[in-house]
Amino acid sequence: MNVEAGGMRVADIHSGWEKLPFANIEEIFGLGRTLILAPHPDDESLGCGGLIAASCRLGRAPLVVILTDGTGSHPASRKFPQATLRRLREREAAEALHRLGLDDPDALVFLGLRDTAAPHRGAEFVAVVDRLAQLAEGCGTICAPWRHDPHCDHEAADRMARGVAARIGIRHLAYPVWGWTLPADTNLPEPRVRGWRLDISAVAAAKQHAIAAHRSQHGGVIHDDPAGFQLPASMLAHFRRAYEVFLEP
Repeated sequence: MNVEAGGMRVADIHSGWEKLPFANIEEIFGLGRTLILAPHPDDESLGCGGLIAASCRLGRAPLVVILTDGTGSHPASRKFPQATLRRLREREAAEALHRLGLDDPDALVFLGLRDTAAPHRGAEFVAVVDRLAQLAEGCGTICAPWRHDPHCDHEAADRMARGVAARIGIRHLAYPVWGWTLPADTNLPEPRVRGWRLDISAVAAAKQHAIAAHRSQHGGVIHDDPAGFQLPASMLAHFRRAYEVFLEP
């Protein structure tokens, strides 16, 4: 689907996503391996959990790269200082991917950048793109959050994916996470809605099981930071759909 315009309201963008044609994994991602770039531990399950599970069932497990350490979720916790929280979130991500069928330890890479501080430009940005380009060798697609996802680390991941795709000549696709929560009347400089929906009904239960593995983000682990982050129920509802959206930037 290709809706051309000078710009679009979020309501129309969401409507466009919900009307995208269905296609299978090979039609969307081709025959090569997919590198999934997640800004934080949990984004891989929210935005791509169905893709990961379905790919594993087909014997074509993706490479999952998590950009930041996730320690920005509960900065005031004394029981879970930064190093402890980082280890917790890494364990949760590994368990989530196990629940999706991804058991190869080499298929999960933590880059360990500081949460909310992923670079958008400069020498550190170039170094991360260099590292991702190395990891993406042998991959046919890099998949990262949608460029309008309203979080600085998601925006950085989009920029990095674009840089890698341009550098080594692989395909770049985008998946929305926080983009689903944007107010309907927001106007964005988005000229089109183009992409596909992937039917994940056969692995929807595994996706929900993986999302639940990120227990620290559901309010069930860290109790000494009242202002700490918790995934909103209204947001989680978007990821109970029987499909996932993958966009051509």
